[in-house]
Amino acid sequence: MIIPLPAPASSIGKRIRYSGDVAIEFSEEIQSLRTTMENISAVVQPERLRAQIEELSQQAAAPDLWDDPSHAQEVTSQLSHRQSELDRVLAMEERIDDLEAIVDMARETAESDPSEAEDIFAEAEADLGALKDDMSALEIRTLLDGEYDERNAVITIRSGAGGVDAADFAEILLRMYLRWAERHGYPTKVMDTSYAEEAGLKSATFEVQAPYAYGTLSVEAGTHRLVRISPFDNQGRRQTSFAAVEVIPLIESTDHIEIPESELKVDVFRSSGPGGQSVNTTDSAVRMTHIPTGIVVSMQDEKSQIQNRAAALRVLQSRLLVLRHEEEQAKKKELAGDVKASWGDQMRSYVLQPYQMVKDLRTEYESGNPQNVFDGDIDGFINAGIRWRKNQQNAE
Repeated sequence: MIIPLPAPASSIGKRIRYSGDVAIEFSEEIQSLRTTMENISAVVQPERLRAQIEELSQQAAAPDLWDDPSHAQEVTSQLSHRQSELDRVLAMEERIDDLEAIVDMARETAESDPSEAEDIFAEAEADLGALKDDMSALEIRTLLDGEYDERNAVITIRSGAGGVDAADFAEILLRMYLRWAERHGYPTKVMDTSYAEEAGLKSATFEVQAPYAYGTLSVEAGTHRLVRISPFDNQGRRQTSFAAVEVIPLIESTDHIEIPESELKVDVFRSSGPGGQSVNTTDSAVRMTHIPTGIVVSMQDEKSQIQNRAAALRVLQSRLLVLRHEEEQAKKKELAGDVKASWGDQMRSYVLQPYQMVKDLRTEYESGNPQNVFDGDIDGFINAGIRWRKNQQNAE
């Protein structure tokens, strides 16, 4: 359910001043919020969360928990995420109750002190708008119900057609996603970077560590297009360039993706680009090829060859997991006889010349401020993409 936008402040203000029907309208809005909250709770299942929190709390209290640091971190991280999710739902319910109390107070004050009542209604109006925004964001979380949506995300950005401008665009996109993660307080880890000769990046791979990172960022996968006056063209001509974004869920220890050594080709080479003592001095970088599928993964940002090999294997397993899932989905569609045309890979355009506009070609969501978008303000695009994807799934 998508919550309708609040009425314009001016119209609410007039009704507060001249009509006694304002409280009734607020009551209708509050009832709508409660209905939406019931739908969200049905998906989130607070009782299930409480049971999971109790179980994880018992595991976290075990005296031998930190004998296995990786398991301990997983337990404490899951406990924190589940508690945060429950707190978010309970806090939203409390805020609806508080809003209803404010409206009741304003209604009781209206006859004795209309001026004070109007101030209270103005406060309630502001709270109502904030509640709708926050509930819309919470509702988005309930749409992330895919098999791997809860996992961390591994994002790879590759420059495409457009020469040095495409390489520069790839670096701009890397910064955009890192800034987005920073805005939300999500830890990130750059796993591999391949620098272009003149400027920018040939490719970059990084991990976003957050609950539902994959489900959230997977709508960013596809081809991104940039149109601008090229800063690398001395004649100041307009240039169109492309970059591809790939998003996969991070493999977990519970996943079983066995890769026989006979199917792997591992090459080692010296890491490149800016860095510290290990760069350009030892053969610490690893390039891993899965022979049957041709999938290639490179890692060079860790200090040792062993660490890079482990990181490369984990990303390769993640990509094979996605490939297996895609094959299963394709088989299901084939059996159903359902073949539909798609939008294609190109999913978003960033136009800086002759006008300024960022537009998603799937959802029609757009922004007239490309600089804010490049600074990580992409929640609107992501949320619209998640709703669009859910609608596509429901239509199948």
